[in-house]
Amino acid sequence: MPSSESQIKTAADSVLNRFGRDVITDRYEFRGDTTLTVARNSVAEVVRWLRDSAGFDMLVNLCSVDNMGESPRFEVIYTLTQAETGVNLSLKTKVDDGEEVPSVSGIFQGANWHEREVWDLMGIKFSGHPDMRRILMWEGYPYFPLRKDFPVQGLPTEVPGVAFTEAAPTQGAPFATEQGACPSTCREPRSHKF
Repeated sequence: MPSSESQIKTAADSVLNRFGRDVITDRYEFRGDTTLTVARNSVAEVVRWLRDSAGFDMLVNLCSVDNMGESPRFEVIYTLTQAETGVNLSLKTKVDDGEEVPSVSGIFQGANWHEREVWDLMGIKFSGHPDMRRILMWEGYPYFPLRKDFPVQGLPTEVPGVAFTEAAPTQGAPFATEQGACPSTCREPRSHKF
């Protein structure tokens, strides 16, 4: 039986041979894991081919990264696996603020909530998604809390009566620490008596 590392390389080579360098723009290998960078508009096509032709029958994760200061700013990352062999392959696509990524929820139903969460917390929309609503924040909330430029204490909103609309103070919170007030052992949140 071939090793999972050789299976991953074979799968990555197959994708590259099938789609070429116009679609698969980069290949990164680290500690036995392979990540392919896919052109944004071709993501759904590549994911469908991996499911139908390469045996990647499960979407394990779909998330995003904010690379504030870079262009394009965001990356959407997909982790696919072959359930029988346990082989994983990661795909990522780069997207700028205001651009949309094709939805893969029609290929893997589990992507539905993952894509909604990425939209809700990072502001990346997925074209063709059947229900692109916020999942954690309320409709009408104007910010995206996982972006790097979003302050830890939050921001006030213009939607009074719907939800908490003032910035949350961090002073005295169970996980807030104060620098220099005492040695680090007494600043550690678990040392607080509540």
